[in-house]
Amino acid sequence: MTDRGAPAFRILLVDDEAAWLRSLSLTLERSAGIRNVVTCPDPRTALEILAGDDIGVVLLDLTMPHLSGEELLARIAAEHPGVVVIVTSGLAQIETAVRCIRMGAFDYHVKTEEEDRLIAAVLRAVRFVELQRENLEVSSRLLTGELRHPEAFAEVVTRDPTMRTLFSYVEAVAPSPQPLLVTGESGVGKELIAAAAHRLSGRTGKLVAVNVAGLDDAVFADTLFGHLRGAFTGADQARRGMVEEAAGGTLFLDEIGDLSIPSQVKLLRFLQEGEYFPLGSDRPRRVDVRVVVATHQDLAAKERTGAFRRDLYYRLRTHRVRVPPLRERRDDLPLLLDHFLAEAARSLGKPKPTPPRQLVQLLATHDFPGNVRELEAMVFDAVSVHQERVLSMEAFVQAIGRRPSEATGGQADERNPFAGIDRLPGFDEALRLLVEEAMARAGGNQTIAARLLGVTQSALSKRLKSYRT
Repeated sequence: MTDRGAPAFRILLVDDEAAWLRSLSLTLERSAGIRNVVTCPDPRTALEILAGDDIGVVLLDLTMPHLSGEELLARIAAEHPGVVVIVTSGLAQIETAVRCIRMGAFDYHVKTEEEDRLIAAVLRAVRFVELQRENLEVSSRLLTGELRHPEAFAEVVTRDPTMRTLFSYVEAVAPSPQPLLVTGESGVGKELIAAAAHRLSGRTGKLVAVNVAGLDDAVFADTLFGHLRGAFTGADQARRGMVEEAAGGTLFLDEIGDLSIPSQVKLLRFLQEGEYFPLGSDRPRRVDVRVVVATHQDLAAKERTGAFRRDLYYRLRTHRVRVPPLRERRDDLPLLLDHFLAEAARSLGKPKPTPPRQLVQLLATHDFPGNVRELEAMVFDAVSVHQERVLSMEAFVQAIGRRPSEATGGQADERNPFAGIDRLPGFDEALRLLVEEAMARAGGNQTIAARLLGVTQSALSKRLKSYRT
């Protein structure tokens, strides 16, 4: 059995009862996997420990000699406001509990209550401190625009300022044990962001990726959690699941929006409890793994319709980033074009071709519904048929021209811009509007506009001159 990962900071236990300190330390390790615990039997030294160590949570006994818990609570609240304090007491005293909460205590627990309640309170406090520290880190990074490890994002070709902000955010939350939700249209490179988050996490385990689209409940459970020998017909050997493969690392679940409701329940339990059941086992296992999920779907909309569990949605969205589509960062087109030309040439064993000067301008007229992946496919297709030194634009013109029928999959009347309108324009009016639109998309470049219209530049030039007379 593997334990859940302990927080980066320490937990301080202050109590004059040595037996209670030993018992609580063992309980935290056994039940929550928390080993980085500091014990303090004398409340007079607690402030020295707080000043010299990275303490995030304090469990503070109320009744102690030399210095009462309430006095120490007031000192901690004043001198260490970022530290969360849970007060423990042998007696259930409502007035005292209310007073402690007003003084800044995070929670109040009676020692005779069930252990699970206190452990749950400690885990809530740990998560609160982690989120508080992460928020401060994110705010600091976004204000300064600082990126300490740009090499982690080397695979993402961009100079867009929005992407730079996204990088800063991912770098800030990468060490967090909480899930990271990456959204964006298909083809924007969500898996590259997940890989960067793993590289920056400091985790020593592997990045294990699983595409959950199309997995039914049984296959999902077997894929993630594995099975014991004899768990079902054909299970001749035990098999480790992807969760165990990713132990100490990152589990990347792609297309999370396609997950069925029963599978969502299993994933939620794993995220909440840090434990799972291999198929055929009645004993839970624990594992320390950071979960990153990605989807091109609108999870908020799916949650509103009941297609995605609300509790899982809010669990996943603790940290979230949206990768913008390529049409929102057209300044990246020259960089991406050059990058994919080099990759295609290397892959196909050809010299890297020189792109024509107007190619980027032509590409800028396209919305790229398939995003970066679509541009990559265009470039590889063009390079595969390339013969001359200068790259032909014809493959790109054809790809852009045939895109609507492939993207929509609709019938001809659905692609007819005149379908359903009350007044049909005359032939000359329609032609003029078409020419104006082509020139607008081409940024006034007649060569590009002519390519978009499928006519020669001289024919377009004559048409434009006729409109000026």
